Amino acid sequence: MKREDGLLTKRFDKLLIANRGEIAMRILRACHELGIKTVAVYSDADRNAPHVRYADEAYHIGAPPARESYLVIEKILDIAKRSGAEAIHPGYGFLAERAVFAQACVDNDIVFVGPPARAIDIMGDKQEARQTVKAAGVPIVPGTEPGLNDEEMIAAAAEIGFPVLVKAVAGGGGKGMRPVHRAEDLPDAIAGARREALSAFGDDVVYLEKMITEARHIEIQLLADAHGNAVYLGERECSLQRRHQKLIEEAPSFVVDEDLRQRMGAVAVAAAKAVNYVNAGTIEFLVDKDKNFYFLEMNTRLQVEHPVTELVTGIDIAQEMLRVARGRKLRFSQEDIQIKGWAIECRINAEDPYNNYLPSTGTITTMRLPTGPGVRVDTGVFPGYEITPYYDSMISKLICYGETRGEAVLRMRRALEEYRIMGVKTNIPFHQIMVESHRFLTGQFDTSFVETRFSMEEGEGESHDLEAAIFAALAAHRQGQQASQIVARGARDTSNWKWYSRWERLRK
Repeated sequence: MKREDGLLTKRFDKLLIANRGEIAMRILRACHELGIKTVAVYSDADRNAPHVRYADEAYHIGAPPARESYLVIEKILDIAKRSGAEAIHPGYGFLAERAVFAQACVDNDIVFVGPPARAIDIMGDKQEARQTVKAAGVPIVPGTEPGLNDEEMIAAAAEIGFPVLVKAVAGGGGKGMRPVHRAEDLPDAIAGARREALSAFGDDVVYLEKMITEARHIEIQLLADAHGNAVYLGERECSLQRRHQKLIEEAPSFVVDEDLRQRMGAVAVAAAKAVNYVNAGTIEFLVDKDKNFYFLEMNTRLQVEHPVTELVTGIDIAQEMLRVARGRKLRFSQEDIQIKGWAIECRINAEDPYNNYLPSTGTITTMRLPTGPGVRVDTGVFPGYEITPYYDSMISKLICYGETRGEAVLRMRRALEEYRIMGVKTNIPFHQIMVESHRFLTGQFDTSFVETRFSMEEGEGESHDLEAAIFAALAAHRQGQQASQIVARGARDTSNWKWYSRWERLRK
């Protein structure tokens, strides 16, 4: 089926993965389980990468810089034609949210495993996205329209009220964004945002948005088919960020109850239907301290943090993307989706948390992955693999699942202690300190927490109330004897003895 908005769905038996690293491995495994033949592409830097060996076929695509390899649409389409691939999965990053790439696939009779090009276009323009979802009844953060000159934005800021955010219309990943707390700082912030946006996106148009303080970053995972069916798969907590880059994600969220989940889910589905969305996508919201929520943006692709949703729903999102792209209906309704247990994901990056998180390059000489019940590691590296400066610094995603949040945290602590990587510096120490933080344990954090209240040297300046906070976090999600049983299980590992003994003292 081909639609005018840039969607093509049909059966395919061979798929090209236009990506690398752990996400390429994730899609490859989904394809193999569904009996779909796979084609990998690789740059010079990735010649020996796992995704190259795991795929049924692999083709060289160019030099290490992405602009000479993974971002060259013509090369990817040429390899798809030569290999006989009938579909392309973009993964995330690179070309995943480029409408021109999605449309080029359809124009060449190749299925793009993702949404229609038109939906990518609309949601990729922050202002058009705001206007579209607002018309569908989705609450948005107060702000200005694009195209205002500096004087008009300065006047508008006085009406909106400080603090405000200067945001690039074509922005993403925190680029072209400036927080402003005082009117006298606004002119410089606007100028700086314009320069950065022009350099990063070739577009210096910016606008203002009210800054929601003490905000949580909550996102809703969606799945929609080409037959008009759409569902939400619960929420993810993504508030632990640094420079607008997510570090730790959870599903479900500590602060979202069933009523809020249903309201946010219904709004997310409405936003997706407003652009005739098909396949997997995510609506991101800001939630204030009074649990008012506002549309932030839509990610028209598979998210890095999708595993936590898979673990608590039992739904393989990667496989569902492939089924939808083949033209099939969703196999479940909203009533079928249940949230069970708790999952936490830590992004393991090659960076030095003791030196301003500078990227670390080099060869991984030793790597020992954690295993055991409730532990999942998604990775695309191995001992002897070289971490280069050409791509994202993420080495792997460590995901832990438990019947409760407390159990998931205990497993994460154990898994982080088991995880060994030598040859490059990693942010594992950051995660170890964070998961022992009493604010993390009690869910008392927001999007500014890491940058304003946390340091590797002092943690969060833990107070004498630490033990009470630990007890509260462990007890909040346990009922009666369940709490004692779960913590006791964690105590069997000597690394958990400190937690167990504290809990026992408090319990007595």
